Amino acid sequence: MGCDSCGTGKPNGCKSNGGCSTGGCNRMNVHDWLMNLPFSDPESTCKIIEVSFNRGSRKDFFRNATLQYFEKGDYVTVEGVGGFDMGEVTLTGELVRLQMKKKGMDELNPEMKKVLRPGSDKDIELFQQNKAREPQALIRSRAIARQLNLQMKLTEVEIQADGKKATFFYIAEDRVDFRELIKIYAAEFRVKVEMRQIGIRQEAAKVGGIGSCGRELCCSTWLSDFKSVTTTMARYQNLSINQSKLSGQCGRLKCCLNYELDTYLDALQHFPENADTLDTAKGVATLIKRDIFKNLMWYILPGSVKQYPLAIQRVKEIKRMNSRGEKAVELQPVELLNTKITETEPVFADVVGQITLQSLEKSSNRKRDKEKHDHRRNPNSPGHGNQGQRSPHQKSPQNRPWQQRPNDKK
Repeated sequence: MGCDSCGTGKPNGCKSNGGCSTGGCNRMNVHDWLMNLPFSDPESTCKIIEVSFNRGSRKDFFRNATLQYFEKGDYVTVEGVGGFDMGEVTLTGELVRLQMKKKGMDELNPEMKKVLRPGSDKDIELFQQNKAREPQALIRSRAIARQLNLQMKLTEVEIQADGKKATFFYIAEDRVDFRELIKIYAAEFRVKVEMRQIGIRQEAAKVGGIGSCGRELCCSTWLSDFKSVTTTMARYQNLSINQSKLSGQCGRLKCCLNYELDTYLDALQHFPENADTLDTAKGVATLIKRDIFKNLMWYILPGSVKQYPLAIQRVKEIKRMNSRGEKAVELQPVELLNTKITETEPVFADVVGQITLQSLEKSSNRKRDKEKHDHRRNPNSPGHGNQGQRSPHQKSPQNRPWQQRPNDKK
């Protein structure tokens, strides 16, 4: 039971058969690349399935104790807190074992919740009714928290499929005493209340959006583990420490600063260490940046704004000279070819008020007179407006005896 209306161009949606290029039906969508591979022992296949809730906002593993075989996109009814819950199957088969091993979960855990049955029409109808209550519950819960002057921000409300439990996700900088808040929520919504604190990165993942790269946020589509990001990672990659450019929509440093960090660290191993300063005859040269793509180290001399690109081998030679107490006479910078193309800006003339209706009429009359003059000199020339007119020297068909009509009198 995949999505039945999306922009894939297929009738009635993709039906979870693939081809959904946006992943909007399930934010944390996973492609099962082991789905069509045959296995020699069917009995040893994984009996656990991965189920997502609230369009991929939350995922969990459940043991399939039934004899029913579930496919990706099927709605199943699973065990909940004091009742049942409903979610969408996102992963089955051997790939579930790999995901559980990645998250450090035991496949033989007896406390793992089970799948009760496939989602029936009655379960789906009750599930849709309770999901329709979530937007109004979020607005009302925010108003109550504001009345109690609690320093917290509610980001999402998730109501269980049977309507017996509601989970309130919130972010807060300090510890919040919400004992009185839970009592009001339980009386207002008539559900069992669970308060769950999340970080600001998790909030951005739930809200979603488009990053500065033009694509959907990584935390909303595939990223589930949030590692710490510091400005040191930006310095290793020779990025300017600009808080507005390095920060994501969550207000923290972008997670993508970690993606290429290992490549930069491997490349920086070839650069000499303790080469921040070089003793020269003109003064102490200070290192300002490293270019790992060209294997160059840029230095600047005191009292000068000119930058000197030095090769790695030259820097090592100067460091050996400094260790012997000698100073380099010249830095011997590398000559770089300037391949930058200078574009000349087009010059625009201000013609406002110079063109009038009279000037346009004069130009059209001048063009018409020129066409008449050309036609008189060459009457058979094509492309003129009066090419269908006859010259006064040409005779009409009535005056030509070989083109007389049969009924005309001779």
